[in-house]
Amino acid sequence: MDCSLLTLLQWVAVLAVAVSGAMEDAADNGHLRWADAPLVVDRQTVQLQNPNFSNPRDPGTVCGIECQRNLPEPGPAELEQLLSYETLFENGTRTLTQVALQGLQNVRNITFPAAASSPVGLNRRKRQVYGMDGRFVITDKHFVTSYPFSASVKLSTGCSGILVSPKHVLTAAHCVHNGQDYLKGSRRLRVGVMKLRSKRGSGERGGKKSRRREMGPEAQDLREHGGEKRKRKKERKEKNRARRSAGIGQSTSGGEHKDSKQPGLRWTRVKQTYIPKGWTKEVGNELALDYDYALLELKRAARMKHMDLGVLPLVKKASAARVHFSGYDDDYPGKVVYRFCSISEESKDLMYQYCDAQQGSSGAGVYVRLSEPARSMAGKRKWRRKVIAIFSGHKWVDVNGKQRDYNVAVRITPAKFAQICHWIHGDSKKCNLA
Repeated sequence: MDCSLLTLLQWVAVLAVAVSGAMEDAADNGHLRWADAPLVVDRQTVQLQNPNFSNPRDPGTVCGIECQRNLPEPGPAELEQLLSYETLFENGTRTLTQVALQGLQNVRNITFPAAASSPVGLNRRKRQVYGMDGRFVITDKHFVTSYPFSASVKLSTGCSGILVSPKHVLTAAHCVHNGQDYLKGSRRLRVGVMKLRSKRGSGERGGKKSRRREMGPEAQDLREHGGEKRKRKKERKEKNRARRSAGIGQSTSGGEHKDSKQPGLRWTRVKQTYIPKGWTKEVGNELALDYDYALLELKRAARMKHMDLGVLPLVKKASAARVHFSGYDDDYPGKVVYRFCSISEESKDLMYQYCDAQQGSSGAGVYVRLSEPARSMAGKRKWRRKVIAIFSGHKWVDVNGKQRDYNVAVRITPAKFAQICHWIHGDSKKCNLA
């Protein structure tokens, strides 16, 4: 072999090893996290007056990252007040639960860099799509009903959300509560999960009963005719069963039936809604945006793969330094829209990012891809997605005394992680940040 060619191949091999090592180091950064989360313990639960169910309100200008730097850190007592929560039940009643935090001293603080005097994007106009639209509409029915896109859900109030357990959806608080009262749509809140449905089916439990209720007295004379149709349908099923047992048409019948299904939303009622007191104006005041998150408990399991929660102190130091989220943007009705982007600026509670979005995507789960250590030296690393924030939407924020617009996400901190885990399991000891 030519000596120069051999030398070139050796350099290529060395470069490949170096690049691989750099990628692994970057992936290891994906494991950066705070120390173990504190424990949230219920102290007292009291009954509250039933909500009035009001209209949405314009939040106006909110206290963003720059504004927050001038605010003192909440002490343990204030943090317990902010993490106390309301529970809205399906029958319209609500309760307030006061909580206590244990092990808060074990959570170490992360120092974030100061904001530049002229951060990127200060001259932006009011918009939610920046420059060329970087969103991807998921049209393939097999992709849209597969993980991770299938974990994204739609709320009947018009927002998005993400499955964080088989029966729990994480979303933005403003999707169900305006800061002072629950929204009208929260009274009979439903969550839609994208699934493959038969064209002939209703796609919802109880569909046949619903159709019978809609018939009315004038359709009673059609029942006899309907009975004949059911009889013929039963005969066709028996013939098809006989054909299958004889091995006829097995190669096509299953595929045709599968291809006949189309993606559609299957709706489920919400049993309970949890909202932190930090979101309400009477407690949070300027901190309200930090607590723009809510958890919805479904009446029945969604039977789709959910996405785990995670805590990541610095996204910019994580592997690839990108965030991803999917939602139901209003300009693409009934479609799942996916996007990814880098973080512009981040603090302990908020993230500014350049992900293109429209109305309807608020409440979507913002996630990152983190690598898991290989079990053996020869094993390959596995990638795992974790929800680290909730997309709050397009907000006007204070930047050096001026109002600027950004797409903002609310970060999941160790305390918020413990609270959400407490809502899901009833015991935050059952959760860990690994």
